[in-house]
Order: sequence, then C-alpha cells, then structure tokens
Amino acid sequence: MIIAITNQKGGVGKTTTALNVSSALAFMGKATLLVDTDPQANSTISCVEDPFNNERSLYDVIVNNETRIKDVIVNSTVPGMDVALSRISMAKLESSLIGEIDGHYRLKDILSSIKNKYEYIIVDTPPTLGIITLNALVAADYVIIPIQSSYLCLEGTDDLLETIEKVRRVANNNLKILGVLITLHDKRTNISKDVVKRIKNVFGKKVFKTLISKSVKLEESPAYKESIFTFAPRSIGAFQYKKVAKEIVRRAKK
Repeated sequence: MIIAITNQKGGVGKTTTALNVSSALAFMGKATLLVDTDPQANSTISCVEDPFNNERSLYDVIVNNETRIKDVIVNSTVPGMDVALSRISMAKLESSLIGEIDGHYRLKDILSSIKNKYEYIIVDTPPTLGIITLNALVAADYVIIPIQSSYLCLEGTDDLLETIEKVRRVANNNLKILGVLITLHDKRTNISKDVVKRIKNVFGKKVFKTLISKSVKLEESPAYKESIFTFAPRSIGAFQYKKVAKEIVRRAKK
C-alpha cells in the first residue's frame, strides 16, 4: 500500500507527518518504507544516522536505469522502517525529465519492484505540484493531505484537489484521498477552532478524527534523529500520531 503525504503549501507538517506515521506503523509491526522525494531531504536527515554516506539517491534511480531502488534504501533509526534516500540532486529532476514520455511514471515503475516487500510505503513529497509530486500521485494508492490549523489553511487546496483529480482521470484511476489531517492545532485559540470547522465543512468525513497539536517535542525529535515515539513517548504528539496510524490502517482496510 503506497500513501503519498501531499500538500503544495510549505510548513504544514508534511515531513513531520510522513516521519511519524511511518514510525508508528513500524512500531505496530508493519514493514514500512519511507520514500523521501523532497530535495531538502528532511525526512532522510531526520532518521538516518549517516544520510550522505551513500553517494547515490532516489534521483539516480529515477534518471539512471543502472541504479536500482535497493541501492538507495537504508535502515533508519526506527526498527522496522527503511528509508529511500533523497538529496539536493532531486531538485534537478524537473529538467531531467522534460520531454520524457514516461516522466510521470518513473516512481511507480521503480516502487513496483519492491512493493511486495513492505506493507506500507509512505512517500514524503516536496511543497510543490511539480513532476516529483506528480510521480508520487501516479505511484500512490492513497493520498493524505496535511492542512495546518491556520487562517489561510485552505489557500491552494483547489489546485491540489484539481491535480489529484487529473491524475486519477489520466494516469491512476485507483488513487483515493485517504484523509485530511489537521496539523499544528492550538485548541486554546478561537481562530483554530473556527479553522477546524471550515476544514470539516469542506472535507466532511475525509477529515481524520485525530488532530495533531502544536508540539515542541515534535519539532525537537528530528534533531536527535528520533521519531516522537522514542524521543518523547509520553508526549501528546506521540499519542496523537499513534491514533492517526491506527485510523490509517482502519480506513485503508475499508
């Protein structure tokens, strides 16, 4: 099962969600692969001890037939979770795939060779709707959309939903929105409460029941190359992401 974590807006907790959902699934005993497609490589840096020891990355797999996906998959600091490495070279992917007739299908073809090895493959995408994100959507079975609990939360959402619909219509008929995850929520403020109502009015039952609160521990854990479950296992962030992972498993089964 391949799940893309996608939103073209930056700062919505996309990488935090990809990292901690993957970790939660791994701690639940699910064989999990986190695929980092973001040129910033934040997921890679956050949970791999020596992320740049490997000279190759996902970019080399996508543009070079001689490099295989297994060559860029390494163990993470989370037991049961592997990571497909990203590097800044991913930023060149857009220009490298211009004019390539199969440009949008590269990631799908690559992941098909290892899909049976993992129960869950989580794809962390960059904050754009470019060719990298399109590759993720074409490869994915499901999309999770993190939306920050802020005044401008729904800005750009129409573009994202339109892109998902185009991919579904043209390249991936099976693509579904698994859910919308409200992140960086501050229940103490009225604006956050109003924003949650707005998001639920737009997406209805697609919104996950669990909200992710603002958390210093969630921000700190990547600096120590840990998921929230080992860095602060009793924190609200650990509790919430564990609930989200369980909800993901239930929704996917349905």
